[in-house]
Amino acid sequence: MESHKKILSILYIISGALQLIILGGVSVFLSTLFPYLAKEAGPEGGWILEMIGQFIPFILWVIILLFAIPSIIGGIALLQGKSWALTLLLIMGCFKLFSFPIGTALGIYAIWVYAESNKQSTVA
Repeated sequence: MESHKKILSILYIISGALQLIILGGVSVFLSTLFPYLAKEAGPEGGWILEMIGQFIPFILWVIILLFAIPSIIGGIALLQGKSWALTLLLIMGCFKLFSFPIGTALGIYAIWVYAESNKQSTVA
């Protein structure tokens, strides 16, 4: 079971890092693109593009803070053997179930590892 925990933690670190890189890159790209589009749209449509240009990167950074960072922290903590890390990764796995197909597979694997770990701890 320890090998599955190690695999799960590595997968969560990789998943969180990829989310961080991709969403961070998209956020930087959109914050660069929207002011240019607002300038090109003129005064009539520019104000709405400026609002959207500030709102969308904010939402992306909130997603990073709520999902990517806890995944990385949980993966590192599980590698170090912290008892709370598996519970955090279970919670993150439940959120990842909605991210089809890779997130769904990762979420199912996290639930399975958690269930097997709890089954072994109650038997022993």
